[in-house]
Formats: sequence, C-alpha cells, structure tokens
Amino acid sequence: MRNSRVFLMVWSCLLFCAGSLWAQDISIELGTDEVGMNEMFTITVTVSNGSIKNYTDFPTIEGFAKRGTSSSSKTNIVNGQISSSQSIRQSYMPLEEGTYTLDPFTIKVNGIEISSQGKQIKVTPPVERRSNSRRRFDPFGRDAFDDLFGGRNRSEPEFVDVEEDAFLALTTDKDEVFVGEGFTTTFAFYVADANRAPLQFHEAGKQLSTILKDLRPENCWEENFNIENIYGERVTINGKNYTRYKIYQATYYPLNLEPVVFPSVPFEMIKFRVARSPSFFGRDRQEDFKTFYTKEKTVKVKALPPHPLKDVVAVGDFELDEKIDKTTVETGESFSYEFNIYGEGNISGINDPIVPGTREMDIYPPNIAQDINRGAGRVTGSKKYSYFGIPNEPGQYNLKDYFSWVFFNPKTETYDTLRSEIKLEVTGESKQNVSISSTDLGSFYDSIDLASNELKPLKKDNTTQIIANLLIIAMLAGATFLFVKK
Repeated sequence: MRNSRVFLMVWSCLLFCAGSLWAQDISIELGTDEVGMNEMFTITVTVSNGSIKNYTDFPTIEGFAKRGTSSSSKTNIVNGQISSSQSIRQSYMPLEEGTYTLDPFTIKVNGIEISSQGKQIKVTPPVERRSNSRRRFDPFGRDAFDDLFGGRNRSEPEFVDVEEDAFLALTTDKDEVFVGEGFTTTFAFYVADANRAPLQFHEAGKQLSTILKDLRPENCWEENFNIENIYGERVTINGKNYTRYKIYQATYYPLNLEPVVFPSVPFEMIKFRVARSPSFFGRDRQEDFKTFYTKEKTVKVKALPPHPLKDVVAVGDFELDEKIDKTTVETGESFSYEFNIYGEGNISGINDPIVPGTREMDIYPPNIAQDINRGAGRVTGSKKYSYFGIPNEPGQYNLKDYFSWVFFNPKTETYDTLRSEIKLEVTGESKQNVSISSTDLGSFYDSIDLASNELKPLKKDNTTQIIANLLIIAMLAGATFLFVKK
C-alpha cells in the first residue's frame, strides 16, 4: 500500500443540541469500497433517539484529504410512535488512484466509544472514464500524476509542486459604519473542493499571536470570539464551493472617526511537494512551506448625526425589559425596579441611564449586571440596572419621568429612547410635612409664655477695668522716671 496521504489537518469542535440521550443507539457507516477520483468517500456516525452533542476527530486515511463535515437529522412518526436520528458525515477526497486501507478506529460520541474495523478502499479513474479505462493500477507503471503533468519524464525533478486552489483572506461584514457601530472581521483560510494540493496547518496559534499585533486596530474596542479549535465549514463564493477554516474572528467598535485599516498579513502553511512517480518503497511527498497573504482592508467610519448626546450615546439595536416588585406603595416605603437594556451592540460601552433627583422621590445608585454573548458573527447581550427607591410624596408617578435611555440605531440611522411604561401609585402622608411636625419645638414656644418682657438695666462689673487702668498708669510713670534720669 502506498504510504501517501494528502490531507488538511483540522481540529473539530461542533455542538448540536436537540432531544436527550435517553435510549440512544450509536452506529458507524462506511462509504463504498470503490470510489472514483471525482467522488467522495464518507464516514457517517448516526445517533438514533438522541442528538450528537460532541464527538472526537474522525480518522485520517492514507491517500485521502479531509474535506469538511455535514450534519442531518430525521424524524419519523409511525402509528403515533415518534423516532428520530441525527447524523454527522465526514467527507474524504481521493488524491490519486490506488488501493488504500482505512485502519480500525474508534470515535467517542457523547462520551461513548464506538469502533469500526475499517476497510480497503479502491480509488479508480473518474467515473465518466471507467468504461474506457480497464487497466488496473500499477504502482511501478503509469501513475495518475503522469496525466496531470504531461507524462513520465525522468529528467524532471523527483518531487513536483501541485498548484493549490486555496487562499487566505480577511473579510468584514461591513465596509462603512458609524462611530461606535460594530462590524465583524474574519481571518480565515479557504480551500476549494477541487483543490489537489496537499496542505497542512503549521503552528497556527504561534503565528496568530504575532499576526494580531499588526492586525488589531488601535482605535477600536474589540470583542473576540475566542476560536479555540479550527474546523471546516462549507461556503460558496461566486458559485464555487470552498471549505472555510476560521482562524480568528472578532467584532470591532470604532472609537473615533479615523478609518479602520487592516494591513496585509502573512500566514505560513505546510505545502507538500508530490512525487511524480511514487512507489511502495519510496517517499511520495516532500515537506515544503508556502506563505499566503491577505489583502489590505479599510473600513470607513461615519460621524453620528447631530444630537445633544451624540458623544455619549451607545450605538446598536436595543430594547427595554423592565420589572418592578410592586406598583402601589406608601410614602416612606421602598420599592425595587429593574431597567434592563438588551440587544446587539457594544454591551460594555452602554452608558448608565441619567436619573434626575427630586424631592418627591429618593432613588439610590443601581447595582449593575452585564451579560455578553458572542456567536454566529454577532455580539449580543444585556446590561441590567437594579434600582432602590423611596417616595416622599403621595400621588401617581410615571416612571418614564425618572428612567429613560437614549441610543443611536445604525439600522434606522436615527436616535431612539427607551422609556419606562410603568406607573407607580403612592399613598400615605407627605414625608415633608411629617418631618416639620416631628421637630421638638414645643419646649421653646412654651418658655415664651413664662418669660417676662420687662426691660431691666444691665449690671456692670467694673473691677477688671479699674485694675487695667492702674497698670497702665504705673507703666507710664516708670517710663517717665527712666527718661528724666538719663
């Protein structure tokens, strides 16, 4: 068996949630024993009466390259009985004709190990040529790569470079945003389904740490999606099918009007050179490296329309969820109120609502709780303000006069205000009047009636004044004596 294997190594981390694991049955199905060069070999894992929540990597196969996974689910209702299943399928693209061995392997699905004995797989010419090509594969004779490179020529190098159908790209979901408006940036490697060049990731984490020093813009707030595992997902670009491997993804929020510029950055991949005439006993590939580059990308930033609060408002698509523990209270009785702002935008940048201070109601600083969710290229979440209030005057209060929040919606390009719709009924006596009446002024006013209003002369004590005058006279006499003596 030739020891050639051409693959793109990836690490899979997928989560599918549906149903429970009760009474589940897990099985493995292998593809056909014979595939053409233009066909795919598949390994399918199926969970009956349950869902696939997690699984380990599918095996590699000599002579094949992994080409992404796909999932499907099925539900049947027969005589009122419901049965369901979910499957995950790994596709493998043959790299050249020959006979290869899928070794026995084990996959852990939902924490349960399931094994397969493997099988022999024969790769034939493309299916449309099978009827015209009856020769059997000869490892020492003509090879599939002979057709690709124009026939056998012993003067050519032993290893040849197969042209790859792949590229590196940095993309953004928006080309122009308002200041404070988020846009999602994706740094990914794309491999076409028709690609025949053997590629492999090389120190992806180490490279990325260096790349991000140049890639991250200084004039933006970043919400990183924290990609821990690289896995393939099918995409279509200009009608052509690719497998996209996300390496880095984040949403950026511009802090000023400067354009956000992403420079061209490199990413090195292992690209194997392939032997023109591989044999059972010789090397069939040679490790080499190729550096791919992204194109420079610029996102324009627009100023917000005029508004008194345009320099402090949050930008996004937000809604209000409010709660109050009671709608009827007495003066001096406390109530709890929650003002919860939720939606899509820079949750960390949400400014606190401005609550006016009044004599009619005491409102204390809130407790603040924040929740941020990053997924599917979006940043969503909520910021909850929990207030504690005590009314001082009876009456009916519209809480919109106390709790409101202004933001800018980039979708409508307008300012919007979230206002409370709750009304609070306050009963009881005014706390201002109670405070005045409770002051202890009775003893003071009572003493007024008992005191006499007769005018009386003040008695002066002159002793201190006489002593002071005598001391002054003695000092003057002493000074006169000293002057005459001289």
